[in-house]
Amino acid sequence: MQKNIFLYLFVFSALIALYLAVSSSKSVDKANQRVAELREEVSAYEDSLQTAKMQVSDMQYFSLENNDYALSNYDHLGLEDLPGYVADQLLDTNVQQGNNPLVPYEGMENDFKINKIKVVNHKWILADFSDGKYWGELFIGYEIREDGSVDFTRIDHLLYTNTD
Repeated sequence: MQKNIFLYLFVFSALIALYLAVSSSKSVDKANQRVAELREEVSAYEDSLQTAKMQVSDMQYFSLENNDYALSNYDHLGLEDLPGYVADQLLDTNVQQGNNPLVPYEGMENDFKINKIKVVNHKWILADFSDGKYWGELFIGYEIREDGSVDFTRIDHLLYTNTD
């Protein structure tokens, strides 16, 4: 009788060990499959990140911040953030009552004001303007005087037609 009990215990233990081995093997396979999926996802994200970095680099090519030759033209002024300074001076033209003086159109819904600014180099600015419903773009030339004041000259402009 005692012999049968040991035999049953051995068989039962063998079955439990077999079950644990098979289930852990399946768990390991699932975990390995998940790791492979995550590695593919990470690879896709790395490719996407690299593409985004290249796009940002392309967009920043025409930018005063990344143009040492253009920045060197105003080194003598000692301005730490030249693009920010020029953008602030341009935004100050919005303060006056009525349309911005650089915008050659009369606002139809409200006054035309400059919204976004891209300082291209040490001479040019691209700007977006709007009255809330209609919008357009400006190509502006600028010059910084020795006293720090900035003179703006509208070079070209366009007003988009409303397609509503």
